[in-house]
Amino acid sequence: MRYICGDCQRTYPMDSHSYRCQCGGLFRLEYDKKRLSFDSLHENSFDRSLWRYREAMPPLSVPSIARTTMGEGGTPLVSIDRSELGKVEYMMPTLSFKDRGAVVLVAAMEQFGIKTCAIDSSGNAGTAVAAYCARVGIGCEVFVPSHTSDKKIAQIHAHGAVVHKIAGTREDTANAALAHVDSTGSFYASHIFNPLFWEGTKTYIYELFEQMGRKLPDALVIPVGNGTLLMGVGIALMELKEWGYVDTFPSVIAVQAANCAPLAVAGMAGSDAVRQIPTSPTIAEGIASAAPARGKEILAMMKQMGGRFVTVSEQSIIAAQEMLAKRGLFVESTSAANHAGYLEALKKGFVTPDTQVVVPLCGAGLKSVH
Repeated sequence: MRYICGDCQRTYPMDSHSYRCQCGGLFRLEYDKKRLSFDSLHENSFDRSLWRYREAMPPLSVPSIARTTMGEGGTPLVSIDRSELGKVEYMMPTLSFKDRGAVVLVAAMEQFGIKTCAIDSSGNAGTAVAAYCARVGIGCEVFVPSHTSDKKIAQIHAHGAVVHKIAGTREDTANAALAHVDSTGSFYASHIFNPLFWEGTKTYIYELFEQMGRKLPDALVIPVGNGTLLMGVGIALMELKEWGYVDTFPSVIAVQAANCAPLAVAGMAGSDAVRQIPTSPTIAEGIASAAPARGKEILAMMKQMGGRFVTVSEQSIIAAQEMLAKRGLFVESTSAANHAGYLEALKKGFVTPDTQVVVPLCGAGLKSVH
């Protein structure tokens, strides 16, 4: 198992503190990947965590996994309305889907002897990494935008991490974290730069495939800011097709807030690269990335899957949050954007009322209560 530069193909060992190649390229993960046998999973049916799929995941040691895991994964699939289903990803140890990626990344950090780390985050990824680091004794510093929800900041503090609130944009926060990493030599536990994170988020699709009787829905609605979930979804869909479990991909609908939609603008224009566009603050803070570091890869993945973008207004996000709450599902604003994205896809004719659609409910509503 090793990191490999997506541009020049230079390789780096897993204990490297480099977070990108000397040429400036970003890392992919290379390891001897095995075909996942869903038949054999029934022998371990008592384990509903994401680690039931370990044979198709990076070869981490059993002791490191055991020391890190909190039973994350195995989230339920519930009806929202007619043909729309919600996968309740906030039923995780830290109340967001980011636990999927964080547990894999931190288990690897523990295995390879990392002692201190830093991460920049809009809140949920930082919380998840802080929580798992606390379990294995890794020092953690989390950089967040100063406008991050107080509830998320309190949660990060509770796990013993040092919190740095950075004024300005999400990109200013990332730059502050990178400056810290460069000056201290701390490991950059980034959910954006480190591809280990996607190896956890891809289990979202494995679970969905099992829950739906070894098939996938007609369409998948996926939020996208820095692409943490979308890249994992893409990897898993490619794997299922390569392994012969599916012949075609579901329709993939990527959601961005209209106030901050650089990927949607590029994707709708057929561009291969993200260009700087005017943005405004959005209540969907989890997808508020004006300059996604892996924008080119996200657009390429969307093209490979035949996906389409939709954007949603602030008013539609608020209305979606209220509607979901009245269905018993209290989600944070970023998660509400997913339901708003589904409604927008209906308006555009990307799906019909009879299209079976799955929407991820990524974070608990209590995280965004003031």
